[in-house]
Amino acid sequence: MRSSPSFLSFAAGLLGLTGVALGAFGAHGLKSTLETTGGLENWQTAVFYQLVHAVALLALASHTETAGRVVGCWWVIGVVLFSGSLYALALGVPAKFIWPVTPLGGLALLLGWARLTWTAFRPAQP
Repeated sequence: MRSSPSFLSFAAGLLGLTGVALGAFGAHGLKSTLETTGGLENWQTAVFYQLVHAVALLALASHTETAGRVVGCWWVIGVVLFSGSLYALALGVPAKFIWPVTPLGGLALLLGWARLTWTAFRPAQP
């Protein structure tokens, strides 16, 4: 009997799947649009961050303690806000509508990495 997938495994799979799909779509289906808007670099950065964090979430999914779940939640929030806002910018959404979203997403990614680092230096729980 299979156990139900954890949130982190599900999120890793979903971010990986959509990251590859969005990367391919940007390189082929949206290439001329992204070149016209000057958003190709933003699109590529968004895909890169999304895929890196999908892999990191997959590695983190085996750690079921609370710290692992907290880190994963920060990363998911960060990818949605950071990469999502870069996708929007790349497609020509005016920056004035999403300017605070990108740095908030970056902050959430940093908070996840900081929590992971802090957790590594905590004494092991018995």
